[in-house]
Amino acid sequence: MSPVFTRRTTLCLLGSTAAVAACEPSRFITYDGPEVTRVEVHKSSRQMFLLNHETVLEGYDIALGFAPQGHKTTEGDGRTPEGRYHIDRRNPNSAFYLSIGISYPNEEDRAQARERGVSPGGDIFIHGTPNPWRNRGDWTAGCIAVSNREMRHIYAAVRDGTVIDIYA
Repeated sequence: MSPVFTRRTTLCLLGSTAAVAACEPSRFITYDGPEVTRVEVHKSSRQMFLLNHETVLEGYDIALGFAPQGHKTTEGDGRTPEGRYHIDRRNPNSAFYLSIGISYPNEEDRAQARERGVSPGGDIFIHGTPNPWRNRGDWTAGCIAVSNREMRHIYAAVRDGTVIDIYA
C-alpha cells in the first residue's frame, strides 16, 4: 500500500466521521420559554406534562416500569412511584441518553419499606432511550422514558427542585 493511498484514506475517513458527527443534534439545548413550575405524570394514560402553574406547556407520551400498576414499594418491583416528589439531580452522561432524577424514595416511602423489612429501591429518573429505535411500551425498571429528542427539551426546561406529581 502506498503512503499516498494511506494518507488519502485516513483523510477521507476523518472527513466522513466529522460529517456524521455534524449531523447529530447536540444533547444540550437552551430553553427560553416560561418557567416549568411542575411536572405532572399520569401513569394510566402514559402521559407527562410540563406546566407553568396550571398552564400546560408541553405534553409527552411516556413508557414506564415493566410492572406499572400500583405505587413502587420495593426495589426491583418494576413499578413507577406515585405521589409528590422533586427533581433532585441530573446526569448528562446517562446510559439512557440524558436523565433527571426524581427524589424517590421520600421519608414516607423509606418508613413503609422499613416496616416491611425491604429496600424501597431508588434511582428513579426521567430519561431518554439507550437506542433511538427502542420499541414503545413499558420497558424501564421503574423510570419514566421519553424519546431522546423530547429528553433534550425536558433536560433544558426542568430545573432541579421542580415538583413532580405522579398519579396512577
